[in-house]
Amino acid sequence: MLFPTKSSPLVFYLNGDKVVDEHVNPEWTLLTYLRNKRRLPGTKLGCAEGGCGACTVMVQRFDRENKKIVNYAVNACLTPVCTVHGMAVVTVEGIGNVAKGLHPVQERIAKSHGSQCGFCTPGIVMSMYTLIRNKNVPSMDDVEVAFQGNLCRCTGYRPILEGFKTLTVEGGAGGCCGAGKQSGGCCGGQVMNGGCCMQNGAGCPNGAVENGVANDEVSLFDPSTFKPYDPQAEPIFPPELQLTEKYDQQYLVFNGERVTWYRPTKIEQLLELKATYPYAKLVVGNTEIGVEVKFKNLHYPVIIQPNHVPELVDIRVEDKGVRFGAAVTLSQIEDVLREQITKKPAYKTRVFSAIVEMLRWFAGKQIRNAAAVGGNIITGSPISDLNPLFMAAHCELVLRSKNETRVVQMDDSFFTGYRKNILKSEEILTSILIPYTKEDEYFWGFKQAKRRDDDIAIVNAGMFVRFSVGTNVIANINLAFGGMAPTTVMARTTASSLIGHQWNEGVVEVASKTLIEDLPLAASAPGGMIEFRRSLTLSFFFKFYMIVQEQLSKKLPYVKPLPPQYKSAINLYHRDAPESIQLSQIVPSGQPDYDLVGRPVAHVSAMKQATGEAVYIDDMPKFENELYLALVMSSRAHAKILSIDASEALEMEGVVDFVSAKDIPNERNSVGGVIHDETVFAIDEVTCVGHIIGAIIANDQATAQRAAKTVKISYEDIQPAIITIQDAIKHNSFFHDWTKIIKNGDVEKGFREADHTLEGEMYLGGQEHFYLETQAAIALPKLEDGEMEIFSSTQNPSEIQLLAAEVLGVPENRIVVRTKRMGGGFGGKETRGMLVALPVAVAAQKLKRPIRCMLDRDEDMACSGTRHPFLCKYKVGFKSDGKLTALKLTMYNNAGNSLDLSASVMERAVFSADNAYNISNVDFTGIVCRTNIPSNTAFRGFGGPQGMMFCENIMDQISDKLGMDSVKLRTLNMYKEGDKTHYKQSLSYCTLSRCWNECLENASYEQRLAEVAAFNKENRWRKRGLAAVPTKFGIAFTALFLNQAGALVIVYRDGSVLMSHGGTEMGQGLHTKMIQVASRALEISADKIHIMETATDKVPNTSPTAASAGSDLNGMAVLNACKTIKERLEPYMKANPKGKWDDWVNSAYFDRCNLSATGFYKTPDIGFNFKEQTGTPFNYFCFGAACAEVEIDCLTGDHEVRRVDIVMDVGESLNPAIDIGQVEGAYMQGYGLYTLEELRFSPQGFLLTKGPGMYKLPGFADIPQKFNVSILRGAPNPKAVFSSKAVGEPPLFLAAATFYAIKDAIKAARTENGKTGPFRLDSPATAERIRMACEDQFTQKFPPATPGSFKPWSVFA
Repeated sequence: MLFPTKSSPLVFYLNGDKVVDEHVNPEWTLLTYLRNKRRLPGTKLGCAEGGCGACTVMVQRFDRENKKIVNYAVNACLTPVCTVHGMAVVTVEGIGNVAKGLHPVQERIAKSHGSQCGFCTPGIVMSMYTLIRNKNVPSMDDVEVAFQGNLCRCTGYRPILEGFKTLTVEGGAGGCCGAGKQSGGCCGGQVMNGGCCMQNGAGCPNGAVENGVANDEVSLFDPSTFKPYDPQAEPIFPPELQLTEKYDQQYLVFNGERVTWYRPTKIEQLLELKATYPYAKLVVGNTEIGVEVKFKNLHYPVIIQPNHVPELVDIRVEDKGVRFGAAVTLSQIEDVLREQITKKPAYKTRVFSAIVEMLRWFAGKQIRNAAAVGGNIITGSPISDLNPLFMAAHCELVLRSKNETRVVQMDDSFFTGYRKNILKSEEILTSILIPYTKEDEYFWGFKQAKRRDDDIAIVNAGMFVRFSVGTNVIANINLAFGGMAPTTVMARTTASSLIGHQWNEGVVEVASKTLIEDLPLAASAPGGMIEFRRSLTLSFFFKFYMIVQEQLSKKLPYVKPLPPQYKSAINLYHRDAPESIQLSQIVPSGQPDYDLVGRPVAHVSAMKQATGEAVYIDDMPKFENELYLALVMSSRAHAKILSIDASEALEMEGVVDFVSAKDIPNERNSVGGVIHDETVFAIDEVTCVGHIIGAIIANDQATAQRAAKTVKISYEDIQPAIITIQDAIKHNSFFHDWTKIIKNGDVEKGFREADHTLEGEMYLGGQEHFYLETQAAIALPKLEDGEMEIFSSTQNPSEIQLLAAEVLGVPENRIVVRTKRMGGGFGGKETRGMLVALPVAVAAQKLKRPIRCMLDRDEDMACSGTRHPFLCKYKVGFKSDGKLTALKLTMYNNAGNSLDLSASVMERAVFSADNAYNISNVDFTGIVCRTNIPSNTAFRGFGGPQGMMFCENIMDQISDKLGMDSVKLRTLNMYKEGDKTHYKQSLSYCTLSRCWNECLENASYEQRLAEVAAFNKENRWRKRGLAAVPTKFGIAFTALFLNQAGALVIVYRDGSVLMSHGGTEMGQGLHTKMIQVASRALEISADKIHIMETATDKVPNTSPTAASAGSDLNGMAVLNACKTIKERLEPYMKANPKGKWDDWVNSAYFDRCNLSATGFYKTPDIGFNFKEQTGTPFNYFCFGAACAEVEIDCLTGDHEVRRVDIVMDVGESLNPAIDIGQVEGAYMQGYGLYTLEELRFSPQGFLLTKGPGMYKLPGFADIPQKFNVSILRGAPNPKAVFSSKAVGEPPLFLAAATFYAIKDAIKAARTENGKTGPFRLDSPATAERIRMACEDQFTQKFPPATPGSFKPWSVFA
């Protein structure tokens, strides 16, 4: 059989327009095609592995068999562009724009404050858009499923869900807010005149903003202004694709320079191709191959797309079960199995039910829409979620080649090794038969991951048991496990030992012994978490025992039902739609409409962000002659560079140059955040994996990145390679001149006066920033006088300007750095932006051409550093009544391979380690460790969350030691007005007690404490915990010189105002707040005020936008500039009192009055001398409190946050919607820090947790079930602009309440197991740490291996 050889044209519709491309590159993804060839930059690149959802688009096709249009969301970063032939693609640009009008989905996320940095927004919009195209009025459950594959790092998710709730049944899209749906009726039955609060204007009760909506006085947004969704207004599906089958029936070939892509339409064609190209890869969704090509540097010259071959997409209901073609997607399987479950008797579909439940947690919706079941099987991942189920069910597989058809049973003989199976090279999998179960057969599946939604398994299992008819005697049992070996394995010894046993508690004991033999794991096994993984196998079997026992007890009278306190352990996870209340201030009556201060106005860029029109660095159109830069990084943690050979790269077509240290004089190749102890490019030596050695410059990104991987570097390792804090302590590897010490009182005297002392340690892991937009920069040489423009995604344009000038050997006045916006920063772009900006500047100067670089996610995580891991050693003295008498802390942070801001981070930690408590005698020492990992850097909170966490850990330990209620203990020691801190700063305007008491009252703490205790008494294997923590956070840069800001206000003849200030916009709403400040100061409408960008040629010598001081510093500078303008206009206003702003401006112009003004501000009366231990480090303090309730699964370590109540003092809020959004976003980021996000390094210094596949941040489903945020009222702050307070960093620590609620739940489990008193729980409180702390009969079977007796797979830095 001959194959077509001439390249086919690619034909598809894009946003309604027909695209015919005769020269498509089969290596391109849809995302690359959209951004590079079609110039549609609204679809973003966030991770390139389908883990963040920033690239989500909608794909439409016509299902000819069912005669309907199918809409589904996909990850454009993984979808090969060749696969959309004959389909329609809709991007965020195709549904609405600012000029012509926003789509209702876009409008809602913008106006409900659901877009902060905006980089994730287009992907979230497209997930929601696809949902409502499929279901005009979805439920909130549907919404949550739709967002499983989307991440947001800024908002905390709540406002996104609240905005989109207005499109759901629960939100009134069906005509009501849900009155009559629940027993309470509308708003819980509290609307006085009945009916619907969204229709009768009554508003929600109690004057609160409930679920984002309230009465006119305090609502954060007004849903009545939203455009109703009209399905009839949607663009029609292209008629050509509906009327003709020609695109479906074409045998396609796309020829590229390195890859040939085939799309056969008949089984014979497919088998012939596989016989001719036995090592060709079959690709349906590209969800695995795409990742292999991108991250494992694999190259497949021949790709075959089989999903137009009827046999591979066929779905048939047969006598034995349901047969699915191997190219059927997981979403299709889920739909078909759900239908079967509704039609067939429950006993018959037990395997189906287990698969459907597992698919709930399988990747994100976008992946399930694209990934095929055959790919999942053949890939053979040892942690595949479905393979254990298929093996336990003994599914039937049909394998075909050109000359043979085989039918095999899927069991442990199918996989022959790591990602290897019994298929011959020319064979393909054509179908899988998923069987029905019989009445005496029971089946279930289990999975534990780091995060519940969209996460790979740590361990998973499929379990099947068949009983002799009418008995509980085991006739056959299959137990399949993933995550316990290089392949999915079956516990054969356990299965054979259980046959013939009655199903009772005895089988648990038998299985526990034999599973240990069946599933051994060496202490150094890949994946680590050895004891946890082994204990999960026993926990899963115990859960299976309980599930089956409960079902048998309903069928066989002699089988005892489960004890009531056990039953909650087997309940399926169910989550109601989240609820929330936001309490904020009320704008005074009589405040003019133009005065926006205090009003919940939407983010000034929200509309553009929702439509994809907001421009980020890599969205900027390409400049003429532009080149792309790809970094070459070290693969060794500590080594001499013996040689660098870029010759192979330089021979590749499209490669222009290689730059390295040889292109910069050594004296100019020295950079750094505080001291110059780093280099642009490594000289002679590398000091971490990810150390930048050089860069390839090429015509495009793909060529540059491919070439960079061919650069050969020879090393000679230097010992030791210091990775962890413990390594640094062992080798005395510190930045010795940067130790920070604060002492107050007499610690030894305090210990002598104490009734009790405790000593211990706590480790707090680092945290990846995971800003959705990675580090990016463009350098544009001006070709005269050494001038250069640098567009940089940075929080610190002036620092980039200074360093670039030094490196390029020119004065600062030749360099202009521009930052329009960032797709998130969180401190990670305060200094580390130089990692990209400086190499592109060097290359641009050398080649005299524009140079662009935006790091891929894995590159960014490999080199840019994280939040500092900390280790704290403590000793505390206290009285029997709980009063602290002395506290001694020694804190170590892991700085990485350079100082960067690590000493300043440690300063903040020693300032914050008292948290909210008045301790008479303290001795705090902070030691900065020098290690061989990428330099760690600023991150929201800047050492505060670490120092405060150690203090709260000590309070928790004291509470356990004394058996004292933790809230009473904290209240006893809490600061009051007029108290002095351990650095002798008086607390004035101290609202700490108000926040604390209001939080406890809002949370009904005492009542819920009793409810939690009652729950724990009634439930053996699930426990709840309740905890509250306060916070005190000082506001100012601890480096005095940084507490300054400038602004430039320009008024044009038409009355419009252009404003510049030194702050950068990264999603926190700084530009929005500055416009609000100016609207009040100038007494004009905000429509007249515009901020274009932050640029060093407008406002010079700016401080980084950090330390939560952006609004304080820049707000005062803007205010001062506006005052100058107003003073200059005052004569014209007096001369024409009936005139308007435009009239006065025009008069001033003709009178030759200067209509531009600068403003400057420096924070007065602050500064601290560490040597003398004197001064006032902070301008003022922010206070807050949080109470959290959680529920944990003691058998797996899983947890759920049931409720969080927060009270935060933000002074007189400049914008309550933005401030509440900052509180919620900070909480969720802190929740990640303290419970979920975990960085693991190899002992050789490689970061193992790169990208969203391995590194998990909180998702939509992780927000608290009830999330209540109150802004403290009546707490003006006289020390900041318009009595406001900072809000970016202070709330983050309040997420520690969740950590201590988890610990409280663990205590309940330990108490039931006879273990009481203090115990160590390091942070984050991952599923592993939770499970292993709930010590029981299962965990005790797996004592940890002796340290030093093995080489661990991973270490914590």
